[in-house]
Amino acid sequence: MPLFLIHAIDKPGALDVRLANRADHLAWVSQHKDRVRMAGPLFSEDGETFAGSCFVLEADSLEAAQTWHSEDPYVRAGLFAHSQIHAFSWLVGAPSDT
Repeated sequence: MPLFLIHAIDKPGALDVRLANRADHLAWVSQHKDRVRMAGPLFSEDGETFAGSCFVLEADSLEAAQTWHSEDPYVRAGLFAHSQIHAFSWLVGAPSDT
């Protein structure tokens, strides 16, 4: 199944939106852990302030990845200023299957 990189940047000043929806977001991601190969928050230059989210997702198609992303509680809450989804090939540092 193809991989897709999702790179989403928070709206400026939206920390309250992120924090208010964090538990729902983490629960939702956990429900899809069989398809999420990597996920985590992005930080601003200070290394502490949340700035966005990044995923590597297994999906049947770009459209399926877009649909999956649209169901993220963060997306539904309007956290992100913009998101980009790209087909992705994991060549270096890929996790082992063991």
